[in-house]
Order: sequence, then structure tokens, then C-alpha cells
Amino acid sequence: MMKQLLSRENLLTALKRVEKNKGSHGVDGMSVKTLREHIMTNWDSIRQQLEDGTYKPSPVRRVEIPKPNGGVRLLGIPTVTDRFIQQAIAQILTPIFDPMFSEHSYGFRPNRRGHDAVRKAKGFMREGKRWVVDLDLEKFFDKVNHDKLMGLLAKDVEDKTLLKLIRSYLESGIMINGLETINEQGVPQGGPLSPLLSNIMLHELDKELEKRNLHFVRYADDCNIYVSSKKAGLRIMESITKFMEEKLKLKVNKDKSTVDRPWRRKFLGFSFTSQFEPRIRVAKESMKKVKQRIREFTSRSKPLPMEYRIEQLNQYLIGWVGSFSLADTPSVFSSLDEWIRRRLRMCLWKQWKKPQTKVKRLLTLGAPKVKAYEWGNSRKKYWRIACSPILHRTLDNAYWQTEGLKSLKERYSLLRHT
Repeated sequence: MMKQLLSRENLLTALKRVEKNKGSHGVDGMSVKTLREHIMTNWDSIRQQLEDGTYKPSPVRRVEIPKPNGGVRLLGIPTVTDRFIQQAIAQILTPIFDPMFSEHSYGFRPNRRGHDAVRKAKGFMREGKRWVVDLDLEKFFDKVNHDKLMGLLAKDVEDKTLLKLIRSYLESGIMINGLETINEQGVPQGGPLSPLLSNIMLHELDKELEKRNLHFVRYADDCNIYVSSKKAGLRIMESITKFMEEKLKLKVNKDKSTVDRPWRRKFLGFSFTSQFEPRIRVAKESMKKVKQRIREFTSRSKPLPMEYRIEQLNQYLIGWVGSFSLADTPSVFSSLDEWIRRRLRMCLWKQWKKPQTKVKRLLTLGAPKVKAYEWGNSRKKYWRIACSPILHRTLDNAYWQTEGLKSLKERYSLLRHT
């Protein structure tokens, strides 16, 4: 397998993938832009170390990402050289392990995505599974037992040199404030290899759930089991928690795990309606997050050019609509459109500053002279005036369209019909 790993075709594919994904630098400060040159210059020695089993990965750089509900997610960013080697390993292991994985597993797999997992959950609800066992693993990526994971890998990977290399990545240190600490457990998030290793570890959970004929959906460490009653859910929660903690050496977060109605929980940023025919909707937490980002782009305390605001909004929101186009609730996108336009009107009103400037601009936009003087000299607050009839007429949808603002509703409709 090391021969396959070090083949020219596999290495070139890995290099192109790392370059395409870009990403931040590791502890050595090397950027993706200089990776190709570095590999060409030093490849002979790196290859020799890989073949001899003496290659030693660099420590990962610790990065803390704030979570929406508080706390932080710990990422370990490998050097670009180690990302390249990890990508090469992932490319030869994926064809071996992916065909074994459960059809109910959707995270970080070829030709599968989060939308497929949410659709599957909706299907279970249609079948009458109106209770969900929402399992939350406590710091899963930081708690993976190395011996257990290597044992699972060794069942299908016989190449001892490759196993030793993978183990060295699991045990590579973590650099925090210039000091290296030993990594005795966990799979650092941030490298190309960690998603595959996490799926290999949690495949044992999938097999157990399938053996019990349970209806479940798993995306990485997010696992939802759909049942017909709360009593059944509580029984399954207890037995599966015992299985995960005793067999897989993983800890279930009992404070965040629960048995509840699916429409009271969120799954991959989505939730559901409680109607007889379930509908997918954007979760409240996801709405709070997108509104917070919009507030940052449309803060009236920031003296930004309107062109820049609209450019940043378009760039962020087009991607956001793509992520949430699965929702069956088009009104959400219409209301967001209205709210965004009101915030932009507020920014523009403040940008005009002086009363005479406001009057002049309103007249230019076709407002009646009396109304232009009345509102131009108004002492009402910015947010109140942003919703006034005169700004609705002068700074209407057509105005913002000519300024380049993209409509979320139109984008949503386009995605739903393609």
C-alpha cells in the first residue's frame, strides 16, 4: 500500500487537492502557495523517510473556533506538507473503507452531503417516527482512543509501514503558545485524514444500530435515531450510551443528548415543522447566526461604501442560500430580503447625514417636494425612517437591484427548480 501511496498519480492528485482547498498555515508558517516548490526541492528525503517508516510529522497548530451556542471548537492545523501526505493517505484508504460504511452515514463521504441526511430524517418522520434520540458526543475528535482506532484500521490494512505512519499522525504533538504537548488521544480536526478516521471509528456505532434495526441518520459525530415513542427513545438512549462508552471508549454528553420531538431540535442547521406532513425549515439557531453576520455587514457605525456592503452581502448570502435551499419555507428568504433592504436603507440614510443632503437625494429619487422636505428634516431614529413609506417608494426593490443586491428569494427559487 505504501507503493500505491507514493505513486506519481496519487501524489499529484493529493497536491492538486491541497492547493485547491488552500487553508491556513501550520506551525512552520509555510503557505499552500509554496508547497509545490517545497515538495519538488525536498521530495527525495521525504520519500525516503516515508519508505523507511522514519517520517515524523510536525505538531499541529491549535486554533480555537467559537461555537454559536458558546464554548470553542478546537482545530489542529497540520503543516501544508503533512496535509499533502494525509491527503495522499486518505485517497488510498477511502476506496477500501467507504464501501463498507453504512448507507445511513453521510458525513465526509464521496457523492454524499448534509442535505441527503436531512431528507432521510424527513423520510423517517413521514413513516411515523416522531421522536428523536439526539446523541451528542462530548468532544468526539478530542476523545478518540488511539488503540481502538488502530485496531479497527489493522483489520483491513496489512501494511505495517502505513499503519505506523497513521499512528504517528494520531500522536503528533499540539503546539500551543509555542509549547508542544503530547497528544495521547483524539483525532485533531483540521487535517484531510481526520474525517475518514472518524467515520472508521463510528462505523462500529452504525453496525450496532443496524443490528438493532433502528432508523438513524449520522453525519460525522451528529447522530439522530428516530423512534415512535418517547419510552422507546429513552430505552435506546440508555443502551446506546452504554455501548459507546464501554465498547468504543467514547463519552456521551448527557447534558446535550436528549429524547425530544424533532421540531424542537436542530440537525445540520435545519429543523422540521410539526405538521402531519413534515416540512424542512431553517433552524432558529441558524437564523440567529445569519442575522448576526448581516448586522456586521450593515452596521451603521461602520463608514463603509455601499458598494462594498452589497458586495460582501452577496458573497456571503449566495453561499448561505445554497446551504439552506433544502428548506421548504420560502417565506424565510422573503422576510430576510425585506430585513436586509431595511438595514441598507438605514445605512444610506445615515450616510446622507445633513438634512439638505437628504432632501436633495429624495427629490432626485422622485419624492414629492413636500414629503422630501418633511422627511429630510425629520428627527425620527434611523431604524424608524428606514421603514417609512417615502423610503419604501424611493429606495424600493428595483433601486437595490440596480445597485447590484441579489435577491435571496429569487436565488432560492432558482436552486429549488434546478
